[in-house]
Amino acid sequence: MTPDELASRLDRAATDLGPAIERAVQHAGELGRALIRANASGRPGPNIITGQYWASWQTQTRAIPHGAQCTIGTDRPQGRRLEFGFFDMTDSLGRHYYQPPFPHVGPAVPAIQSALRAGMLSAVSEVLS
Repeated sequence: MTPDELASRLDRAATDLGPAIERAVQHAGELGRALIRANASGRPGPNIITGQYWASWQTQTRAIPHGAQCTIGTDRPQGRRLEFGFFDMTDSLGRHYYQPPFPHVGPAVPAIQSALRAGMLSAVSEVLS
């Protein structure tokens, strides 16, 4: 391979890397949402009562220069309370609350990390092959 061929190949790879990373990040985000929803489908995570909380989990992938970012989240107010619980709380009316945590996001994080790492390796291999 001549230096000009190498330069041309690296230019193509630089152009193709951003979209390849975006696809990998989007895949990892969708996998993460599926895992969180699966974990929020009963014990040890929260039980499904109406399905609204389960359905509220969304992903949003955005392209950034030479890559992408993905946000996985819910707009429901009970998300934080369900994940972390709360202990020994009294509201303004004097009612006492205790709710144990029902983790459903935290247990999904290692699998999301693995999927993202594998996706990045695949993206780099794809553009350099």
